[in-house]
Amino acid sequence: MSNGFKIFSGSSQGNPSSSDPVRENLVEQNAHPNGFKTSVFRILQRFMSASKIDGGSRTEAEEKVYSWLYALAQSEKDIVFEYVRSTERGLSFTEAERRLQENGPNVPVEYTFPSWWHLLWNAFFHPFNIILIVLSALSYIANDATNGCIMLGLVFISVSLRFYQEYSSSKAAMRLSEFVKCPIKVQRCAGRVVQTELLVQVDQRDVVPGDIVIFEPGDLFPGDVRLLTSKHLVVSQSSLTGEFGTTEKTADIREDQSTPLLDLKNICFMGTSVISGSGTGLVVSTGPKTYMSTMFSNIGKQKLPDDFEKGIRRISYVLISFMLIAVTVIVVADYITSDDLTESILFGISVASALTPQMLPLIVNTSLAKGALAMAKDRCIVKSLTAIRDMGSMDILCIDKTGTLTMNSAMMVNHLDSWGSTKEKVLCFGFLNSYFKTEQKYPLDDAILAYVFTNGYRFEPSKWTKVDEIPFDFTRRRVSVVLETDLNVKHKSNHTFNRILITKGALEEVLRVCSCIEHVDRGEIATFSEEDHKRILNMGEDLSNDGLRVLGVAIKRLETQRRSSTGIYDETVECDMVFLGLISFFDPPKDSAKQALWRLAEKGVKAKVLTGDSLSLAIRICKEVGIRTTHVVTGPDLELLNQDSFHETVKRSTVLARLTPTQKLRVVQSLQIVGEHVVGFLGDGVNDSLALDAANVGITVDSGASIAKDFADIILLEKDLNVLVAGVERGRLTFANTMKYIKMSVVANVGSILSLLIATLVLGYEPLTPRQLVTQNFLYNVGQIAIPWDNMEEDYVKTPQKWSLKGLATFILWNGPVCSLCDISALLFIWFYYGAHSESLFRSAWFVEGLLMQTLIIHLIRTEKIPFIQEIASWPVICSTVVISAIGISIACTSIGDVMGFTTLPLSYFGFLVVLFIGYFTVGQIVKRVYILVYKTWL
Repeated sequence: MSNGFKIFSGSSQGNPSSSDPVRENLVEQNAHPNGFKTSVFRILQRFMSASKIDGGSRTEAEEKVYSWLYALAQSEKDIVFEYVRSTERGLSFTEAERRLQENGPNVPVEYTFPSWWHLLWNAFFHPFNIILIVLSALSYIANDATNGCIMLGLVFISVSLRFYQEYSSSKAAMRLSEFVKCPIKVQRCAGRVVQTELLVQVDQRDVVPGDIVIFEPGDLFPGDVRLLTSKHLVVSQSSLTGEFGTTEKTADIREDQSTPLLDLKNICFMGTSVISGSGTGLVVSTGPKTYMSTMFSNIGKQKLPDDFEKGIRRISYVLISFMLIAVTVIVVADYITSDDLTESILFGISVASALTPQMLPLIVNTSLAKGALAMAKDRCIVKSLTAIRDMGSMDILCIDKTGTLTMNSAMMVNHLDSWGSTKEKVLCFGFLNSYFKTEQKYPLDDAILAYVFTNGYRFEPSKWTKVDEIPFDFTRRRVSVVLETDLNVKHKSNHTFNRILITKGALEEVLRVCSCIEHVDRGEIATFSEEDHKRILNMGEDLSNDGLRVLGVAIKRLETQRRSSTGIYDETVECDMVFLGLISFFDPPKDSAKQALWRLAEKGVKAKVLTGDSLSLAIRICKEVGIRTTHVVTGPDLELLNQDSFHETVKRSTVLARLTPTQKLRVVQSLQIVGEHVVGFLGDGVNDSLALDAANVGITVDSGASIAKDFADIILLEKDLNVLVAGVERGRLTFANTMKYIKMSVVANVGSILSLLIATLVLGYEPLTPRQLVTQNFLYNVGQIAIPWDNMEEDYVKTPQKWSLKGLATFILWNGPVCSLCDISALLFIWFYYGAHSESLFRSAWFVEGLLMQTLIIHLIRTEKIPFIQEIASWPVICSTVVISAIGISIACTSIGDVMGFTTLPLSYFGFLVVLFIGYFTVGQIVKRVYILVYKTWL
């Protein structure tokens, strides 16, 4: 017997049949968790692999769930009981306990959260951290404790920041437990000889496959359920589809394979809820084997590393390789000239330390934190600091329509008669219905009342008295009120009526109870013809295609004696009514949406709408806010596409409607992996969680679902897209300042190391002692702390910025020699003008020149323009440059300089430095202009 049958072996509910091939294929969905867990992780690994994502097709795990649920939907009830090894009386308590132990708790997603030490290890195991720790250890061995402490301190700060962020975010998936904190009514059987059916309440975590559940309005389905009985059952599947509509379900039907999964009438899904009606159902899947869990199985998984993270790792490997070669050559050269192995090794460690961008973690995190604080002033909560940088690289923003592009409220648009003309009478009776109804007030009623009051209509509701109300239900899909007035209304039959029934609801349902139609202009009532019916339905469909929601309005005049003997009207009175017309509504776009999307487009960020709503409604909204609708597609259409067609369609389409959560995820992944885009996703529902988790930047609003807020990187406290525009600008500023440091640091360090190598070979002794080199490196690093507070040219923030390792290597090759040229010029000047016999003089001069060159290089690198003339750095950077330069120049004149082996420099040398740096900036600016001319970019 395979693992798939272990859950049913030994059951007291009956002996399994080993010869049913259908069961062998289906029951695998309830496999033993150990075997299932292994297979699921293998499936997920393939699903998350960039080379395997095909977007258009379902994963293996989804395919199994689909097959299992379709087979149950197509089977008779007695066969369904056989499949899940249950009976019409329910499971025994003993059998339920055994299945609970085998299957585990009924939680939506089975995900093992990483332990704190695992997260700490991941934070620690970074190339730059390893480099610094190795150098720190070597420094301690060589009795250079000061340098070792500095490097260990930088490692501690970097590891602590990353560990804190990842430990906080790793807990996010736990919020799915919100689905399981409610009691469930379950039918169980008890008794050894005569079994008795009992209704008990159990925690949702304790529900197992084979349980019979009883549900009422407000209940959540504890698993995937095959309906056994139903009475006017209407459920909400918005947690799966994103649509705010409802779906009717019934037990007395056998579905076929052509019906979309979420449209199956006899299957209810875990996480969906009962709106109205009642019934019983057989639980067929629980926990990680449900449809919802298959969808959300990727929640909490690590995102694919972005280009910046991959680039940092690659450049660290390049620097390690260069470091090993350069340090080895320098140590050998120094040992040959000095014949002191210990001093040569210590000098090599200092050189390696100087080559490492030690301040990179601090610069990056300071830049990100500064951006987060700035966004906080715009009422944004930034949960993941790296999201700031990713916003600067973002070139596609995927938006869920409801609540982001629109007001998420209803606004009344038209009140039309049966021929499409605006008629006040239609509005009047629609208003009276909304005004007097008291049960289940809806936003559409508020929209009607607001329209009447704000437009100055005077329908005098005080002249009417409410007699009764027939409330809305999801079977009739309409609401009626009975009103009475003191005004006598004469009918053509000469009967006097002062009581009237007003019905408002779904257009099809209102037409169903109408037998007459009123010509409002002529005051005539005619029989409802087939032509009238077709014309009104076509008019309603046209309005729906324009993205409007439509309600029908009908009336019926009642005689007093028509009232029932109990004094209460019921739904039987809703017949032979007179159709007046229809009222249309619209969820209006936000005033700020069009402006914000235009501003994003100006900055190179394209918008795509990914929604679970209908295509017609999505198109209407997009037209209102300026999003092109020439290429649109729906979720069912995407399901039919092969891999290549799927990716091409996603790339081309700007509006994607009727998407399931899984399809939203695949669209985002297709844009990331195949399109090589940096993708942001803005959504606020449970159905958006997958896409929020996978996007480079997940954005939600504070009124969104709890799980959406947990997996988002940024939470907007106000639903204003203009905040995102500011976030994009700050992200690009953060990215620019980070790249300034990386390029400047690598160029300066590589150039200095080459200069040290040349100087060592030429002079025959160390151009700087290890202590002097460490001090120079420390002062230089401290001076770069002000970089996050630097400003940036306006042109830079107009386009998305992405990491390019090839571009960085090219940048180094062009600009590194300029630094070396400056150092070699200083070497030649000191050699020929002052003579190289005094080591203290040479080292003092070389120390000052090297520090000033590395301090001033930020001004050359930070802008495409001429530094200090066309573009000036921010005052923190200017102050930092002045302070560090002053310290470097004056240190030789202090007692600290005496301890370090420095001597006072002649004034003529500073005159030479002025000429040298003017020449450096001149040559550097020429190289910069040629570089920009060739590669069309700078930073």
